[in-house]
Amino acid sequence: MDISANGRAIEERARHSRLAALSARAALLIGLVATFVLVVLFCGEVARRFTAESILADARARLPSAASALRGELEKQRALPLILKEDPTVMTAIATRDPAQLGALNEKLDRLARATRAAVIYILDASGTALAASNFREPTSFVGSDYRFRDYYSAALANGTAEQYALGTVSQRPGVYFSARMDRSEQRGLGVVVVKVELDAVEADWQSGGQPVFVSDERGIVLATSVPAWRFRTLRPIANAEAAEIRRSLQFGEASLVPLRLETDPALDGFVSADTGDGKAQRFALAQADVPAGLPGWRIHLLAPAGRELSGATNLARLVAGLVLAILLLAGFLLFRRGRLARLQRKEKERAAAELETRVIERTMDLASANQRLTGEIAEREKAEARIATLRDDLAQANRLATLGQVTAGVAHEINQPLAAIRAYAENAQLFLRRQDGNNAAQNLERVVGLTDRIASITDTLRGFARRGRSALEPLSVEAILDGAMLILRSRIRESGVELERRSVGGEAIILGGRIRLEQVLVNLVRNAVEALEGREHGRITVETVNGVEEVTIAVSDNGPGVPPEILPVLFTPFKTSKAQGTGLGLVIASDIVSELGGVLSATSRPGEGACFTIRLPGVPV
Repeated sequence: MDISANGRAIEERARHSRLAALSARAALLIGLVATFVLVVLFCGEVARRFTAESILADARARLPSAASALRGELEKQRALPLILKEDPTVMTAIATRDPAQLGALNEKLDRLARATRAAVIYILDASGTALAASNFREPTSFVGSDYRFRDYYSAALANGTAEQYALGTVSQRPGVYFSARMDRSEQRGLGVVVVKVELDAVEADWQSGGQPVFVSDERGIVLATSVPAWRFRTLRPIANAEAAEIRRSLQFGEASLVPLRLETDPALDGFVSADTGDGKAQRFALAQADVPAGLPGWRIHLLAPAGRELSGATNLARLVAGLVLAILLLAGFLLFRRGRLARLQRKEKERAAAELETRVIERTMDLASANQRLTGEIAEREKAEARIATLRDDLAQANRLATLGQVTAGVAHEINQPLAAIRAYAENAQLFLRRQDGNNAAQNLERVVGLTDRIASITDTLRGFARRGRSALEPLSVEAILDGAMLILRSRIRESGVELERRSVGGEAIILGGRIRLEQVLVNLVRNAVEALEGREHGRITVETVNGVEEVTIAVSDNGPGVPPEILPVLFTPFKTSKAQGTGLGLVIASDIVSELGGVLSATSRPGEGACFTIRLPGVPV
């Protein structure tokens, strides 16, 4: 009974332990997911606000240009009535009302309107009747029309000059009216000169900019605009009594004065939503300012489209943040899994070592007993010799596997360089795509494809070693091999700031070998030189090729600190290195490759003056 109860208790504790472990993992997973979502949302919000500030700043920068176009048109026409009111021919024609003089005045006003691009120029007498007009030939001629009801007429008589924006009662076209009173020495208020300016050219200029622009008066009524559907709409509701008074003045004809409904964005200062005529509300950045030299109360507004830009920036930031976090989480998981596997392997090795030690002790004891007890028994001796032979075979196999592991580590060490180059070219391609530079992005991606082929060739080398096979040798150009090695190291050399010089003596050098393996040797030597020059000013690497009669020499030298004297004798010994992060395998592999091709790799160094690695290989006649 006691034993059974203890067993159940142990099982219960084990079950609780498993449940606790599962709960901890679930809590960790939930925490990671929540953190992932919060970080992605936060990055999206930061990108949205940054983009919003950029769009708003751009809108404010564009606003003065839109205002200057309007100001230039107004200032050009404002002086015209002031000049005409002093013209003696105009004053005489109005004073005498002679038909011939009025006819000449009509012709003059027509020529002047064409020259100044004014919509119409006309002269009113003291009672407000038009006596002459530049459009006298047109069916909608102003001659004979009564304009006493216009504010620009009564204000000009009272104050000398007046300005008013209104809808033409005859043309039904809006425009700005500039008026000036004509006076004679013996008579005040002889008549009024009126110049109408239509803002079609200004509105067309605004429309070409691709951003809605409009001008409102002191009552918030939209006057000139690049969006025709917005004309005579209001920025705020207008009381019925005020609207009725505006309609009675005929300033805007029968316009409904409906509110434009620019809705302020509560989440972003300076942003509004508006309908540009397609029935869908769009988000804009709003920039506004008073119109310099405009009519009293005029204010110009510019709307920069922002909806697509804001959503695009937000989604892109979220995507990038999600990808980065996903990569980090994947890397963390892989590291955790790698550590766990390493711990399991270490425990397994410890267990195997303990078991092997136990077996060795047991066998030693057996042999000692056998030697003491049965020194003459041939059968036991043959069994012992058979066991020894088996152990020797096991040790030989273990040695081969250890060698294969060393080669595997070395190949992995060499693959790091193409992987680093792939990352650099991929990042450059991403930058070119953001700049919409498709040609450079395509070139970078082609180089990435080439480097992946190179990695595949390197891994093929590892498989060849496992099969104890050798790749076929072929005549190769040393310059082509150097080009391949420099392709892998180009980004590393550029980032380090080291100057690389290539020299060739004796013409084109041809050797017999394998391209990938020779590139591995050169990549290793040049990379070591770059690392030796890190942190040093005026770093310089020289790669010199000498094509001799029967031998090709490739020398890689630098002006770095050189190889320490205690390391130089064992430089080509496995796991011997002077670098803190080095594996001590790169030069060993390079030396083996050169030896297999019938060559020699050697090194010389002077402390403080740099190191030189020299490859000597049999040459191939061209």
